[in-house]
This record gives sequence, structure tokens and C-alpha cells, in this order.
Amino acid sequence: MVLFAYLLVSAQAMAQTLTVNGRVTDAETNTGLPGVTVLLKGTTTAAPTGADGTYTINVPDGTGTLVFTYIGYEDQEVPINNRSTIDVQMGTDAKALEEVVVVGYGTQRAEAVTGSVASISAEEITQVPSGNITQALQGRLPGVQFTQSSSQPGASMQIRIRGTRSITGGNDPLVVLDGIPFPGAISDINPNDIKSIDILKDASATAIYGSRGANGVILVTTKTGKAGQKPQISYNGFHGVKKVFAEYDMMSGPELFALRQAAGQFTGQLGVDEAEGVDTNWQDLLYKSGITTSHDVGVSGGTEKGRYNFSVGYFEDEGVIPTQQYTRYSMRGSIDQEIGKRFRVGFNTYNNYNKTEGSNVGLYNILSLSPLASPYNADGSLKRTIRMPLDETWLYTKDMLEDGGLDDLWLNETRAFATYNTLYGEVQIPGVEGLKYRANLGLNYRHSQNGAYTAAGINAVDPNTLSTASVSNAQTFNWTIENLLTYDRTFAGKHNVNVVGLYSASQERFDRSRIAGRDIPSDAFQFYNIGQAAEEITVNPGDQQYYQWGLLSWMGRAMYSYDDRYMISATVRSDGSSRLAPGYKWNTYPAVSVGWNIARESFMQDVPLVNLLKLRVGYGQTSNQAIDPYSTLGLLSTRPYNFGPDTYATGYYVTQLPNPALGWEYSNTWNYGLDFAILSNRLSGTVEYYVTNTDDILLNLGLPATSGVSGYTANIGATQNKGVELSLNGVILDDLNGWTWEAGVNIYGNRNEIVSLASGAEEDRANWLFVGHPINVIYDYNRTGLWQEEDPYLDILEPGGNVGMIKVEYTGEYNADGTPVRQIGPDDRKVKNANPDFQGGFNTRVGYKGFDLTAVAAFQNGGILNSTLYGAAGYLNLLSGRRGNVAVDYWTPENTDAKYPNPAGIRSGDNPKYASTLGYFDASYLKIRTITLGYNFNNSNWLETVGISNLRLYATAQNPLVMFSPYYRESGMDPETNSYADQNVAVSGGTPNRLLTIGTNAPATRNYLLGLNVTF
Repeated sequence: MVLFAYLLVSAQAMAQTLTVNGRVTDAETNTGLPGVTVLLKGTTTAAPTGADGTYTINVPDGTGTLVFTYIGYEDQEVPINNRSTIDVQMGTDAKALEEVVVVGYGTQRAEAVTGSVASISAEEITQVPSGNITQALQGRLPGVQFTQSSSQPGASMQIRIRGTRSITGGNDPLVVLDGIPFPGAISDINPNDIKSIDILKDASATAIYGSRGANGVILVTTKTGKAGQKPQISYNGFHGVKKVFAEYDMMSGPELFALRQAAGQFTGQLGVDEAEGVDTNWQDLLYKSGITTSHDVGVSGGTEKGRYNFSVGYFEDEGVIPTQQYTRYSMRGSIDQEIGKRFRVGFNTYNNYNKTEGSNVGLYNILSLSPLASPYNADGSLKRTIRMPLDETWLYTKDMLEDGGLDDLWLNETRAFATYNTLYGEVQIPGVEGLKYRANLGLNYRHSQNGAYTAAGINAVDPNTLSTASVSNAQTFNWTIENLLTYDRTFAGKHNVNVVGLYSASQERFDRSRIAGRDIPSDAFQFYNIGQAAEEITVNPGDQQYYQWGLLSWMGRAMYSYDDRYMISATVRSDGSSRLAPGYKWNTYPAVSVGWNIARESFMQDVPLVNLLKLRVGYGQTSNQAIDPYSTLGLLSTRPYNFGPDTYATGYYVTQLPNPALGWEYSNTWNYGLDFAILSNRLSGTVEYYVTNTDDILLNLGLPATSGVSGYTANIGATQNKGVELSLNGVILDDLNGWTWEAGVNIYGNRNEIVSLASGAEEDRANWLFVGHPINVIYDYNRTGLWQEEDPYLDILEPGGNVGMIKVEYTGEYNADGTPVRQIGPDDRKVKNANPDFQGGFNTRVGYKGFDLTAVAAFQNGGILNSTLYGAAGYLNLLSGRRGNVAVDYWTPENTDAKYPNPAGIRSGDNPKYASTLGYFDASYLKIRTITLGYNFNNSNWLETVGISNLRLYATAQNPLVMFSPYYRESGMDPETNSYADQNVAVSGGTPNRLLTIGTNAPATRNYLLGLNVTF
């Protein structure tokens, strides 16, 4: 009976089980696909396809659904419906194939990346038409801060990836152009040549570039042709005008005269060239409308086994200050050719010539001129100088600089030529599928020449001042050779293995020379023959530079992915740097990251809402050797001695001590990430958290003057950076009655802290460095308002002080009766975080048929903005009436609610006491960086008739709007920084130059462009 029952149950089970057979093929080629996963939906029952694409799977009954998945192809779900044979054709997943991320020495599908990588395509870059990549990227990538350090034409932004790690070592990221480290200026790269930019942010991603990638890596991939593509000719261009965003907010003539009366220093006084009732706007006499234009022509295509791309470009950016201009000519070419079945060779060359002009023309003298003075003599001619009560300043205007021929008598220009070249060869090793060897050779050269000439009497009060000229030449030669062995295979359609081995060497040589002279015999010479100078010809030893350094490296990386479900990447790199001391030159460091794509698990198959849900964790160590070469050695400086009218000698003295133990600066990073996509990939995003601990900080340590030496470089101190990043991208409308709407936002915050300093010190007040605080801080008094009549303890806290002076916070103790025990002094200064609380950007694109409207914005919240226009260093807010003054609401007995102090109050030198505190503002802002309206003619029949495959017209407004900015509300000006702390100031010192400020640099502009993109 038992045997009979067993046989009956088995027979029933066999009767219910269905065997399904079939073949899976590529929809285009009809070839079989091996390794396709065939899964019975909702179960763990699965089977792979064989070498010819056939499969067999047993299912309990005929009512289920089979799910077919394969990397690079769209998933398919097919109901069984009691069929025993099911053949399937799978189409490629175009979106998945396009979403390829460059990870250095290779690429990965975005779904398989385990490190922290932010990417942006050429299409997104060109949403902000610009001649400079950094301007196009601002606010677009989480964790990547682009900050303006100069507003002059051609200037690049300061780039920080996940904050500032080092104090005096380098913090700039490595730029890699087409696989080779790029030694030039990022402004050399033409944005129109770029295919994509991928930024490696965490140590597990940057470790492959070793010490050079310690501060992050920017991978720039340029455009190439496509194999089998017919030749295509493309043109991309725009032209537009630039207008001053806002003039510097200076006092009018009557306002300055009233200030003099209130201040009491120049009561009733007028300079020789001044008169009561005169109101001259000096900025109006200087500014002009600028022009920006860009033209790029390219040709690309390919044969069956080769591809090519060539382009030429011209970019001109003419500033609103006369003679300030940046011009760039670029030429790029690439060829990639297969030879036979196993060989492949190619080259990339990028060449440019650029010219930067007009950096000698500043704004300070113009802004400091008194509006009470007229620029014209009685006969209508322009005055040479403007004489104020105490000052006499040489005058220049737009007409003088341009039409008056002054541009040939007062000039400063830098001409640079650069050529960046990569040659490569690749061979597939016979007998081992997926194994290949590649050699890369990078040869780069950059030469720049700066020439300056100031004719006699120019930019000087005394018309007999001798002419001066200088010329400097600098050249950089850089070579890199890389040997790469790569093994890349996919087994059974699920197991993807990629292994890379690298051995590389690189060397860079730099030299610079400079000569200057006085009393040039003819203006026609300018700076071209300084040897003819009638007065002294100077070759300053401090202006001559030379260095050479090299780096040897080996690296191994292995990446494994199973079904895009489980992923791991491990890297080990070793670098040897000539910059460091013997015995400390080499360092080996590891990195590892793992990923788990939860969405590909079987238990998620019934959750159609989720398309991607990937967890990532990574750890890695990187090192930094970004210090000046020869820092391990003692340095000597020269000093000339005069032993009589004909006897001269040069003496040498020690200025830096040697450090035979100078080694690497280490950073250890943990990175945690979550990537997700839902609603059929309509909404996707990334959340990341990271912690970076940097030890053995490279720091220039000062020594007491009694040592006779200024200092030395050592591994001292530690810092920490940690932060959170969030990016979201959504498709809100997807061709709904012709309407499309896409939007993206990113937001991130970084917390930076000094963990330790030299010898256990808690602070270095001279350099504004404090343990437990960020690297970038403001160390100053905390302004709390102005002293008023009813305020107590003025006589104690500020002996000799007056009502209406700046009131700062007292941090000392109090007596039993509540009175302060001392007056306010240096110990009351406070450490204040200058970094924003968070920052980011957003972009949106709305399309209707051929029309599209795009907007890109950037924002930040919190932090401290230091404006030298209002602070003590700028000398434009002296509140004495001595010279031009920024327009402020100052205290008088009739205006006690003012923000700025009593002009008649006590002073510290030329400034009101504590005037430095007047320059600090909340750094928050929201800027609409660009708005573009365009139209694509791609659906027009007449395009094919004339041979045009793509035609687009657009109009763009750049920098049109600023909101939520306290500084903008106060001044009406752009709240972005434009200078380092030691630039564009009347007096230097106090604020460390590493802090960015708003100074009297070129004014910000609004730009209005018309553009055209066409492809034949």
C-alpha cells in the first residue's frame, strides 16, 4: 500500500511538471546569446542559456511567467501559457549601454560601479555655454565645489572635491585628459571638445591614480568618431554681449561731502580738483560693454576598423574693463585604428594658444577717486591726475585706454602655447580571450611668456616717472609612460571579471626666468628689448625658478561583478616620489569597495516600483606629495652687498632648514552610498556619506626669528573631512502630448576640522589655525552692533571710546557687581567657521516639440563672506571722507539705528576701530546661472534636402538673477568671491591668503548670448 501511494504521488507530480525549451537570440543579429538568466518569476528556479543560446527549465505548471535577463539587454517577461517551447529575441538596452562611467584605466556600466563617481555628459555641459569648463560645471555635481578666485576673463575657478584636506600642501584635484594626467591649466580645454566628465571622489575610486589623485580626480574624455560612420561636419558657436552685473556701490558727491562733515577730519575741505555739488561716477567713465564669442568646427567619422575626429576652435572673452581680454585658439585631433584582428593604435593631440591681457588695469584707483572731482579741465580736456585733500591719483578712463592709445603704453599680457599628446598601442594576447596589453605615452609641453610695459609717466602722479618693462618666460615639459595589462571576461553571462596591472613612470621639468628694466629708450620697444634700458636692468634671483621631479608607480586592480548583483573592487598602488626624503619616498596603500544591487534579488522581482537599489561601501588610503620639489633640502637665498662704488658681492643665507624625514601625507576614507531608481527609472538618485582622516599633514612650520631661519616643511598635524551628498534626477513628463520635463537637484555639506597641530599645540593664531575648527575660519572680533547712549560699561570695555563706535563681544569675566574685569583686547577674538553649511544646485529642462527651456542654478547656505570693499583692508570704507567711500548707512546723533559706525569715532590707523568686522557677511545665495531657450529643427523636412542632420538655435542669459543673498541686498552686487585674501587690497596681512574674498577685481557681468549648433 505504501509503495502504491508513493508511485501515485510521483505520477501526479510528473504530470504537473512542465519542461520548457527554447532559444534566446539577439534581436538584431539573430545570434544566440549565451549566459542569459531564465528565471521562473517569484521563485528561485532558474537556468542559464548555453553557448548557442538554448535553455531548458522545469516549471511546476504551465501558468507561470519566465523572466529573461542579460547584461546590456532589456529584461523580458514571457507568460508560459502551457507552452513547452518558448523562443525569445532580446533587444539591447540602449540606456544601459549609454550609461558608462569612466573609472580610470577602463570603463564600467554605471550599475556596476562601487566607488563614488559623479558624471556629466557633453549635452549637460553645453547647457551652460561657456569657454571654460569650470563655469559650466558649477552647481552641477554633488561634493564638488567650484569657487571663483578671479573674475577676470579667462580665469578658472578653484576646485575642491569633498573639502580641503591639507593646510599648506596641495588641495587641487588631478585632471586626466584622455587617460593621461594633464599638467596644464583646465581653462586650456575647450568645452566643445568634451564627450564626458567623470569625477572620482572617494579613495576606493581615486586609489588607481595614487598620490596624484589624493584630492580627487577629474577624468575628461574628449569626443571621438564612430566606426563605420560617414564623415560628419559640425559647427557650434555663440556670440553675445556682457554687461556689468552691478557697479560697486560707492557714495555720490553730496554723500561724500556730508560724510566729511560728519567725520570731522576734512570738514569743509575740498581738494584742488574738487568742488561742492559735483557728482562724478568714475565707474561710468571706465566700464564698457564686453563681447564673448566662440566658434568650433569639427569633422568626425570612421571606417570599418577605424575612427577619427578633428576640430578647431576659437574663443574670445572681452571684459567690461578696457584691455582685459582672453583669447584662445585650439586644435584637436584623434585617430584610432585597428590593424588586423589583434592590434590597435592611435593618438590624441590637443593644442592651444591663448593670450590673456589687461591684468594691469585694476579698479582700486578708480573706486577711491572722489566723486566731488570733475574729470575735465576748463577746456574740456581730461585731467592727468585728481587731487583730493590728502591724495593725488592718476586718472584713466575707457576713452584713454582704448581710443587714446594707452593700450600700447600701459600693457600686461601673457601668451601661452601648449601641446598635449597621447600615443597608444594595444595588442590582444593570443590564446587568452580578454587579455590585452596597452602602452600609453604622454608628451606634454607648455610655454608661457608674460610681458609688461608702462611708459614714462603712466600710472604715476609724477609725469617724469621713468618707463618700466619686464618679461618672464616659463616652460613645462612633462612625459608619462604607462604599461597596462588588462584581462576582461564575462563568464556564463553573469560573472564579469576585470583585472588591470599597471607600471608607469612620469617626469616633469619646469623653469622660469625674468628680467626687468627702467627707462626704455622708445615706447616702440615695449618689453621686447629690455637690454636697451638706459637705467638698471634687474635679474632678481627670486624671480628665477627651476625644478624637476619624477614619480614611479605600479598598480593592480581587480573588479568582479556577479549578475550586476554582487560587486567588489580591490586596488593596491605603490608610488615613489622624488620630492620626498630618502627612506620615505615610497608608499603602498590599498583600497576596496563592495556593492550589492538589492533590486536584482529574486525577492524584489515582484516589486516593480524599484528598478535599482544598490548599497555601496568603500575604504581606501591615498597619499599626498603635493609640496614644492626640494622641500627636503635646506634652501639658501641671496643678498647683494656693496663694498664701494665698484665692488659688489652676493651673499647667501639659510632661509629653510632641511628635513631628512619628510614623508607622505596620508588620507584614509570610508565611503557609504545608496543608489536608487524607481518608477521605471523616472526618479533616480544617490545618497552618500564619507569620512576622510588625513594624517602627517604637510605643513610649513615657522620658527622664531632668533633661530635665524624662517621655517621648514614637516609632517605635522591631522585633519578630518566628513559630509553627506544627495543627488536626485527625475523625468516628470515623458512625451505627454509633446511635452517633456526633466529636473535634477544636488545638495551636499562638508564638515572640515583640524584634529591636531605641531607639537600638540592647540592653535596657531598667526596663521588662523585652531584645533577643533575648520581650516578656513575667520579669527576676529564678533561685532554685535554699535555703542549707544544707554549701553553700560563703555568706559570699562572701551576706555576713550565713544557712542556710535563698533561694539564687539566681550568674552572675559565679570566682577561680583556685574562689571567687566578688563577692557576688550585680543583675547576677545573668536574663531568663526567660514565654510557654508550646505550648498548645491539644480537644473530643469522643459520641452515642447522642437522648443526647449533650460535653467541651471547654484546655491549655498551659511558661511562667512569676507568683502574687502567694506572691511579694513580695502581702504574704501575709511569713513573719513578722505577718498571715495562705499555707500553705507553710518551712525550720527540723528541716525542711531545705523549699521556702520560713527565717522567721528575713535580710529585704529586710517580705519575706524574694529573696521575689519564690517567686511563679514552671511555667504548665502541662490543664483540662476543660466536660462536658455532653444529650438531644434530636427523634424523639418527641408533639413534633409540641404544635407543637414541637426540644427539648433538658442538664446541664453547668464547670471541673470540672484536671490536670498544678504550681500546682494546690502550692495546690489554679485555675492560670489573674486579674489584671494592678499589680492586687490590696499593693505595686505591679517587674513591668510588661502581665504577667498570679494575684492576690487573685475566686476561680475550678465551675459546675453545667441548660439547655433549644426551638423552636416
